[in-house]
Amino acid sequence: MVKLIIQIPCLNEAESLPETLARLPRRIDGVDVIEFLVIDDGSSDDTANVARRHGAHHVETHRRNRGLAAAFRSGIDKALAEGADIIVNTDGDGQYEGADIAALVTPVVEGRADIVIGDRGVADNAHFSVPKRLMQRIGSGVVQSLAGTKVTDAVSGFRAISRDAAQRINITTEFSYTTDMLIQAGRKRMAILTVPVRTHAAVRPSRLFKSIPRFISQTGITMIRAFTAHKPLRAFVGTGSLIAFIGLLPILRFLWFFAQGDGTGHIQSLVIGGALLVLGTLVAIMGMVADLVAANRKLIEENLRRTRALEDRIAELQSDAPAKQERKRQDAA
Repeated sequence: MVKLIIQIPCLNEAESLPETLARLPRRIDGVDVIEFLVIDDGSSDDTANVARRHGAHHVETHRRNRGLAAAFRSGIDKALAEGADIIVNTDGDGQYEGADIAALVTPVVEGRADIVIGDRGVADNAHFSVPKRLMQRIGSGVVQSLAGTKVTDAVSGFRAISRDAAQRINITTEFSYTTDMLIQAGRKRMAILTVPVRTHAAVRPSRLFKSIPRFISQTGITMIRAFTAHKPLRAFVGTGSLIAFIGLLPILRFLWFFAQGDGTGHIQSLVIGGALLVLGTLVAIMGMVADLVAANRKLIEENLRRTRALEDRIAELQSDAPAKQERKRQDAA
């Protein structure tokens, strides 16, 4: 039996949530059970009660606003605990077309993908301004390079995730999960696909960020942190080598003048170059230490995955226990 849980992180979505829930599919080929999960991230309106009244099977509530990444993590944990085989994430403001969830889920059901991203067609989407289209394309290009995978709409929140992928992804950012998740998935060699999806015009400004510059800076920091966490040797050794190379230039300058018999007036080049060489070496050594930490993190993540798998097995055995006891009782009778 394949169980799909559609999770919806919400912040003050009481007005738009009923229509969003109404648009969600009730039947999808290859899926036996479909349930809806609403994560109320500290809303000040009646979002949680509206969700319950309009068909949400599960409601998770944060007592205060913790941000989109935390809401996403809470949703994933709850969906896994409820036995989801596939998890779909969508928005509470109705930006995405609920009927397209079937297109997201199909590659996972067929075993062709671990993660499926809904591509909003950023280059031609009439609901996006020209600056937003440009930023989305640049950001997606950077994420593709860092993740080592082809994703044309990296910050799309409309995505389907298999149970195994959800157990292996560990979101660490506090801003947005989208880029962090993709870089992790790419570095862990997960199968990632994109499918075209439809969008609706935004009914309100984004609550994730207050300005475009802040969004760019926070997303950039998230990408750098994710890449550094998963490729520390490359990041630190590369940076250290660049610093050391820059340090060589003033040293070579000093040696040139020294060879010409004029080295006494250029001692500052030797000092600056030597300092940069030492700094570059220290940064490279930091990369080696960070690589050891990353190796330890991989072992911890693998243990966490195995623990989750063991919990799944225990839950499965517990759910089968009453049926086995009933069969034994009937056989004894």
